[in-house]
Amino acid sequence: MSVTLVLGFESSCDEPGVALVRAPSDGRAPELLAHALHTQAAMHADYGGVVPELASRDHIRRLIPLTQQVLAQSGQSLQAIDLIAYTRGPGLAGALLAGAGLACALAAALHLPTLGVHHLEGHLLSPFLGDDRPEFPFVALLVSGGHTQLMRVDAVGRYTLLGETIDDAAGEAFDKSAKLLGLGYPGGPALARMAEFGESAAYRLPRPLLRSGDLDFSFAGLKTAVLTQARKLGPNICEQSRADLAASTQAAIVDVLVAKTLTALKRTGLRRLVVAGGVGANRLLRDQLDAACAEHGVRAYYPPLHLCTDNGAMIALAAAMRVQAGVAKPSRDYAFEVKPRWPLEELDAIETDASLKPRTDIQRG
Repeated sequence: MSVTLVLGFESSCDEPGVALVRAPSDGRAPELLAHALHTQAAMHADYGGVVPELASRDHIRRLIPLTQQVLAQSGQSLQAIDLIAYTRGPGLAGALLAGAGLACALAAALHLPTLGVHHLEGHLLSPFLGDDRPEFPFVALLVSGGHTQLMRVDAVGRYTLLGETIDDAAGEAFDKSAKLLGLGYPGGPALARMAEFGESAAYRLPRPLLRSGDLDFSFAGLKTAVLTQARKLGPNICEQSRADLAASTQAAIVDVLVAKTLTALKRTGLRRLVVAGGVGANRLLRDQLDAACAEHGVRAYYPPLHLCTDNGAMIALAAAMRVQAGVAKPSRDYAFEVKPRWPLEELDAIETDASLKPRTDIQRG
């Protein structure tokens, strides 16, 4: 199948997004033509976190206007589209259904094929949306609110799991610590902003599994340590102490992420690193990874800052790259099923070229 224009829908959680990507038939990297995103942060702020029912209803309201916005920005029409992609999972069931339902209904009306995309694969490939694009193979640090994983990525659809969190993800650690400090929602960016005014060595917080010898992560114990320290400081904590605790928390998370990532690079022998997911926008993490990579002769790649969080561009991109690589077969069966729980190791590949032999059965490294 020769794909030219891919329309992508992202609706896994609280940021409905739509994008249009052009995938050249000669195999060159896909190009982002336009994307639109709506954040539901203000709507969920009063509840201190995402309310699934509210998120789902808002996706239904937002996705069609976002689609119209993308078409207007790109100067393209619905009739020019070749493939419609959507996030199949993982994520909130109702939110996923909103995006999948619209994508498949629109595809049926236009007689177009569809492709359900794995949300995490979208993040893994998102640096290909930037001007400085990586080459395979590389180590990927996937770090977000729900996931913290180290992967070896040899090609589209060929992933090896090196390590992952055994409890809270790094993004959860940011968000939950921010809540303990009374910083509101969304917590991660608020904690990072507060940390700019604090001293990172003010409080001795644990670096869980830092010397465990493996590449797994754990942040639940750090969250407990932050809770303990916050209780010691009491309800009338001064702003400087709050900033110091925020800075100390951020430093502990970043130290673990950087150390484990360097170990993964050393063990694989690879000299390219991709950092993806919402926490990948954290400035301290980027600065420390850049410094460590420069010291060890490693190139680090990131998605553009505005595409670090969930977005439709990464979904359209992943669909285009899977089709280009011959590891996915779009469908014209407009019945759909979403997968709220969908480990990346269960991602299916369709081998269309016997010489290619794609592998998506993720091995444990």
